[in-house]
Formats: sequence, structure tokens, C-alpha cells
Amino acid sequence: MSRQRGAASETAVLLAWRAAQRLHGLVSHTGQKDEIMHLYAYTIARPPKTLTEREQELLLKTSGQYRAGFREHMIFSIALGTAMREHEILALDVGDIFDASGAPYRRIKLRVFKRSTERPADQIVILPETLRAKLEKFYRWKRENGESLAPTAPLFMSRKRRRLSARQLRELFHRWQERAGFDRRLGFHSLRHTACSNVYKRTKDIRLTQRFARHKSFLTTVIYTYPSDEDLLRALLDQPC
Repeated sequence: MSRQRGAASETAVLLAWRAAQRLHGLVSHTGQKDEIMHLYAYTIARPPKTLTEREQELLLKTSGQYRAGFREHMIFSIALGTAMREHEILALDVGDIFDASGAPYRRIKLRVFKRSTERPADQIVILPETLRAKLEKFYRWKRENGESLAPTAPLFMSRKRRRLSARQLRELFHRWQERAGFDRRLGFHSLRHTACSNVYKRTKDIRLTQRFARHKSFLTTVIYTYPSDEDLLRALLDQPC
């Protein structure tokens, strides 16, 4: 049975890859990018899970209310503001974000990121102004809490003064969802999906969203044209029943 499932999975991946290749050629030939892109989006069996606007507000407000939770608040803000992945955020050092004076950079170059080729291009992330203002406070928070501000020190530390692990972060994220009153449980990657969906919803520009998400192909970004959880929620507010 496991072999059959594995073979079926490989077949599905191969078919999806072939479809993407044909789609890319069709876009290049016809130039009808928007129409074809939306058709491709609706062939995706599972749309990305995203936070609603209310859930984003509750998560940031609840985690930002308490001094002890400011570390997690910063992690959530970075994820929503930049669409950085879990392992990319946890790999950050103080020197990746702050200059020698303690001021946050506007652009950062990732040392650790998801690689699609053996020689990937530099991964540059722009930090929104609201996020930079929070980072200035976080720098002071780290200093007041006795955490190392050396350039090679982990940006996010555990209570034992070690780099925060992925397992710890996932547990913290679930705990903050409960504190914020979520009626469902989401994985940390939903924050990246939410960030990308927010950019596409605000701009309707798939190429800009592709750059923001740091995707190699815009076909990967097409999933964010799919109706979000917020769209579904709004559509059902006045549903007759």
C-alpha cells in the first residue's frame, strides 16, 4: 500500500510539473497571463490557509500586550511583514538585522533560506517601516533582558539563552492562538501565506507578489490569487440559513 501511495504521489508531482511547463509556454505564446493564471489557480486542490483580518489583529494585539510576550510578537510581526519562513526567521542573528549602532536595516540579506538551485541568487528582504520601529524597541528589550547583542548572537533566544528552536516556536504560536481566542489551529507557515495574500490583495500584481514571496516562478505565486479565508468569511456573513 505504501508503495502504491508513493507511486501515486510521484505521478501527481510529475503531472503537475508537466502542466506548469505547458502553462508557462501558453502564457509566453498568447500573452494572456491574467486569464490563464486564474485558471491555473483554480486547478489547485488545496488553497493556502491564511489568517483572517480579525485573527491577524487579535494575534498581534494579544502578543503585544505583555512584555514577556514581546519576543513572540516580533516573530509574528516579521512573518506577517516580510513573509519569511520559519527556519529563515529562527536563523537570524543580531547582526543580520541591526547595524553597529543598534539601528535596524531597511534591507537585509538572508544567510539561511529555502534554496531551489545549487547556486541561488541572493535573497533580499525589505523591512517595512512599522516593523523597523518595532525592531528598535526589541533591541532595547533584548538589552534590558540581558540578552547578547553581539552580531553573531541569535536574534531570538530561548529562556536558556540558546537559539529558539522550530519546535518551541510552533508550541508558542499555538499557545498565542489560544490566548487570542482563535476557534481553529493554524500552522506557522500560515503567516507566510497570509503575508503574501495580503500583498496580492492590496496590489493585484502577481509579479510584485512573486518578488515579495521570493519565488523563482510566478506559477508558484498563483496560489495567492485564490480566495482567502477572509474572502470566504465575508462571503458567508449574510448567507441565508
